[in-house]
Amino acid sequence: MRLLLFLAFLVVPVLEIWLLIQVGSVIGGWTTVALLLADSLLGAWIVRREGRKAWAALRDGVAAGRIPDRELADGALIVAGGTLLLAPGFLTDIVGFALVLPFTRPFMRSLATWFFARRVKTLAASSPYANLGMPFPAGRPEGQEGPQSGKVVHGEVISEDRDA
Repeated sequence: MRLLLFLAFLVVPVLEIWLLIQVGSVIGGWTTVALLLADSLLGAWIVRREGRKAWAALRDGVAAGRIPDRELADGALIVAGGTLLLAPGFLTDIVGFALVLPFTRPFMRSLATWFFARRVKTLAASSPYANLGMPFPAGRPEGQEGPQSGKVVHGEVISEDRDA
């Protein structure tokens, strides 16, 4: 994961600069800057509109007494997309629009759900408590059977009376 982030912070800016130069050589420098400004303004408007919708859906879900998991995921995707839309460049804007637009957000939500579920399974498997069959170090409830670590010696406890 660290390597992926390192490469993202190294490769994405280089690709953005290369793409800006390519676009600028085709349509001109000032037109490229104007396109980036228009892109940012349009993105800010969409983020504001979709953010309000997501906030209203979140309030409605909480008021209805259910867990607003989809609404929270949509809110997180809108925040991430808005952050990417603030960064100058066309590649980050494409990903930002994919995260923010209402017709691409369900696909991005399922992609994020798949990624984070896979990540949680990996982290749970590498947990020091994974081999004990317990999700947390709190121990087992009484009467619960399961794999034990260490050798089990069955026996009987005899208490001796020291006074006698």
